[in-house]
Amino acid sequence: MTSIITKLAMVTAVAAAPMIAATGASAEGEKYILVSHAPDSDSWWNTIKNGIALAGEQMGVEVEYRNPPTGDLADMARIIDQAAASGPNGIITTLADPDILEGPIRNAVDSGIDVIIMNTGSPEKAREIGALMYVGQPEYDAGYAAGLRAKGDGIGSFLCVNHYIVQPSSQERCQGFADGLGIELGNQMIDAGQDPGEIKNRVMAYLSSNPDTDAVLTLGPTSADPTLLALEENGMAGDIYFGTFDLGGEIVEGIKSGVIEWGIDQQPFLQAYLPVVVMTNYHRYGVLPGNNINSGPGFVTADGLEKIEEFAGEYR
Repeated sequence: MTSIITKLAMVTAVAAAPMIAATGASAEGEKYILVSHAPDSDSWWNTIKNGIALAGEQMGVEVEYRNPPTGDLADMARIIDQAAASGPNGIITTLADPDILEGPIRNAVDSGIDVIIMNTGSPEKAREIGALMYVGQPEYDAGYAAGLRAKGDGIGSFLCVNHYIVQPSSQERCQGFADGLGIELGNQMIDAGQDPGEIKNRVMAYLSSNPDTDAVLTLGPTSADPTLLALEENGMAGDIYFGTFDLGGEIVEGIKSGVIEWGIDQQPFLQAYLPVVVMTNYHRYGVLPGNNINSGPGFVTADGLEKIEEFAGEYR
């Protein structure tokens, strides 16, 4: 474990950009392209970029990260088509909305390109479209587990701050949480948008109109960071139950200070790193794991934060 962490610490974080490339010395010339749905503004995906870059370096393969700069899924569909047309050995992609993305992914598979679904999607969907496997966190299950945990802590109502409501998997997180609590989701999920100032204002407005809300659930740093500011401003920080998906620098500080009860860690580093390793070994030696890989969920609390705090936003 020490040697792995040492290697991680030596790798420079990859800056956010619509496309990154890292080329290793590959005798076979393998090339893998990761396509995500994330807009450039979402810093959580820097960990994904670091994961694919390190995997490319260690496996000696060429890797690229591509994404729609604004998060537009129709744009993402075009990027998948373009990636397939460039003739890589494999494509690693999120499946943020099957209605929009299934077609391009199936076309890539039909053209002979191996595909691994990561992050969003499900093992079932991966199998349906002919992908090799799924690497990620089943979102509904993660939300449900969080809801059960919150129910055990006495929570009966909540606000789900959804900063990417057009993505079905984000709604699955909120729905799973409600089901875990055993209550209707109803109007407890808000479309927060991507702008930090708007997110903060919408959280404050909801809590002002619904003062008996027991808890707040955010879906990642994009919504968690402005929500922290909202709770500081309205005086509810530390008083209202606060759970979040994913990790980041501000989230870790919130957990450490006791303002955030827990963060759900889906380990995005593994979601990018493992598909490159799996595909490379598959193409070189014909070996493939016999099952999908669940990278999460895991609950991060104030206990045992040392490594997470050290690498939050970089490898965790």
